[in-house]
Amino acid sequence: MSNERILSVLRAPRISEKSARIAETSQYVFEVAAEATKADVKAAVEQLFDVKVAAVNLVNVKGKVKSFRFRPGTRAGMRKAYVRLAEGQTIDMMAKA
Repeated sequence: MSNERILSVLRAPRISEKSARIAETSQYVFEVAAEATKADVKAAVEQLFDVKVAAVNLVNVKGKVKSFRFRPGTRAGMRKAYVRLAEGQTIDMMAKA
């Protein structure tokens, strides 16, 4: 997989309290492209961070409905990937982010 394809699949790491809590169990959260598949995400993470991926779960997050200048509108949705690494593998999210 080329570097261009890797960077188009993995958009950004999602840093939150929940992602920090599950990082202790070798799971990491990434924002990915809407058309990315589990195989794409697995290959991208393995190649970019040089780790072994055990499982990938994808979640489509719908955008919130908000009002903009008294008109209803919708924020953009996104797709998240929960990546579980093999036993003993870690990613330093602060160094690569």
